[in-house]
Amino acid sequence: MPTRITLIGAKGRMGQANLAAAREAGAVVVAALDQGDDLAAGVAAADVVVDFSFHAATAEIIRLCVAHQKALVIGTTGHAAEEKKHLLTEAARIPCVWSGNYSVGVNLLFALTRRAASVLGSDYDAEVVEMHHRFKKDAPSGTAARLLEIILEERKLGAEALRHGREGITGERTATEVGIHALRGGDVVGDHTVMFAALGERVELVHKASDRGIFARGAVRAAAWVVGRPAGVYDMQDVLSLR
Repeated sequence: MPTRITLIGAKGRMGQANLAAAREAGAVVVAALDQGDDLAAGVAAADVVVDFSFHAATAEIIRLCVAHQKALVIGTTGHAAEEKKHLLTEAARIPCVWSGNYSVGVNLLFALTRRAASVLGSDYDAEVVEMHHRFKKDAPSGTAARLLEIILEERKLGAEALRHGREGITGERTATEVGIHALRGGDVVGDHTVMFAALGERVELVHKASDRGIFARGAVRAAAWVVGRPAGVYDMQDVLSLR
């Protein structure tokens, strides 16, 4: 049986890409919803809900999916850390894939970044640079945030190690800080670079996206994968067996 999908945030750029990818994959889109539509009816009709709307809507979408025991794929970004911690607890009551980026290539970048951060010691200074189109509302991107989490996890550092840009007389760079720089302009779909710079050499891991379709195809792949899974929060590393 084809997967029955309800899309939330269907009028946005990613929503339109998700709609095209779902149809391309042979899934049945039972509802394509946006602000003002009947979310409860759309959730009830689907096997899985794919949400690329706005972070303020996530709590209600999770509540409805839990109430109807429907699988969920979340691609929305911009949640505050404490808010996301609470939402993850609620989302774990159903099968849920939550990722900052659904591109297969980006998820390989996550795996490579983890490996590099584990091999390259503190003498390799870690910096993450991301660039997106001028219309993006949050910074850093969800993808950059995940890359930073991976580096902090591998180096056993807390969020206080992050440096969001630098200005003025900052002093010499410390061995424990991890830099993050968000660039905005034009119609850039999404560029991410992870740098590990030591004295004498530099390792760079780069991913550049030129078509939103890569994220949509990954999200639809995740939607088909998560239906019927045990309750819990998964990510694309699970979907792609990259762990």
